[in-house]
Amino acid sequence: MSIMQKETYKVLLADAQFLIRFALKELLKETNTFQVIGEAGNEAELNKIIAETPPDIIVIDYNQPGFFSIESIKNLKQHHPNIELLVISSDENKENIYEVIHAGVLRFLTKKCDAHEIKEAFRAISNGEKFFCTSIFNFIFEMSFSQNNYSSNPLPLSARELEIVKLIAQGLVAKEIGRKLNLSTHTVYTHRKNIMEKLKLRRSSELVLFAVNNGLLI
Repeated sequence: MSIMQKETYKVLLADAQFLIRFALKELLKETNTFQVIGEAGNEAELNKIIAETPPDIIVIDYNQPGFFSIESIKNLKQHHPNIELLVISSDENKENIYEVIHAGVLRFLTKKCDAHEIKEAFRAISNGEKFFCTSIFNFIFEMSFSQNNYSSNPLPLSARELEIVKLIAQGLVAKEIGRKLNLSTHTVYTHRKNIMEKLKLRRSSELVLFAVNNGLLI
């Protein structure tokens, strides 16, 4: 279920590192849209805050043994499906990243991302869009290309189409994609139409996860 648009969103920061929580809180103070209503350093604190003041969005790093884990993500998806998740993690284990995305996480950043990407991820949440930073998106494609069941199949998308899929997954609209790739907005729409037809998809929001789950981008 996508988040309903509203004037302000309640945000819960779940990270064992105080400095990360502090930095995110300061960053969100620059917006009038996202209000931090709680901070959790472990799963027990997380569950307590959810019970007392349910947030709209949880920002979490699952890669913190003894504090948060992939099971934390799965529990949140199962028991609180209406809460949107934004993962910001330093994890570089590709299998873990794939498992988290497969669990239904639609927004995933690394802790190397800058303030602009973090703000863009929050914007994507408020618009009901997916958002993967460049590093995570590259992991997704690498995992897709490595699936043995599809290793002998030709790539159905051109290099240009793959570029456009990547930018769509990052939450860019046609005009922004056109500026980045020096293409007209009409040309971007034409590429998008061809991509959707090739992959038999109906919405841009389906592109990344549908490709990963079905091996259609290899």
